[in-house]
Amino acid sequence: MKLLPVSEKFILHWGEMGTRWGVNRTVAQIHALLYIVGKPMAADDITDTLGVARSNVSNSLKELQGWGLISIVHIMGDRRDHFETSKDVWSLARTIFAERKQREFDPTVAFLRDCMASSDLAWEELEAQKRIADTLQFMETVSVWGDEMLSLDPETLMKVMKLGAKIQKLIRRG
Repeated sequence: MKLLPVSEKFILHWGEMGTRWGVNRTVAQIHALLYIVGKPMAADDITDTLGVARSNVSNSLKELQGWGLISIVHIMGDRRDHFETSKDVWSLARTIFAERKQREFDPTVAFLRDCMASSDLAWEELEAQKRIADTLQFMETVSVWGDEMLSLDPETLMKVMKLGAKIQKLIRRG
């Protein structure tokens, strides 16, 4: 498949952003390709379109499946697996946020709780104890807020985000 210039730029940029977010460039590019094309693609077609190694595509597809960002679909008359992603940007964002929270944020909260419960905490300086407690309280608050935001439908979430921007402007004036 030959990409048009804007689609190609989109995919390349998404790959660059992926590396900044700690995601393999090819993983991000494949996801961007599936999103921008908006239809199922076979791994061989992805390989040809992006000009990357087939093994890299296979590994990247497995990673995207592990994140819950793509699914396998079958097309009548074609024995190959085809891959697709949601066309709904809110659904994708919700999946990414939930996965990152589960993989990165929640383990840190659990670690901080273990620190607070440790009998060794008493040996730490009082300021260090306070900083650990403050960090835990902050992360637990953000976690509850994140869970609440993930539970909202996109329309309500947009209203909350717009309301937040209005509240911010009001606070700045005061």
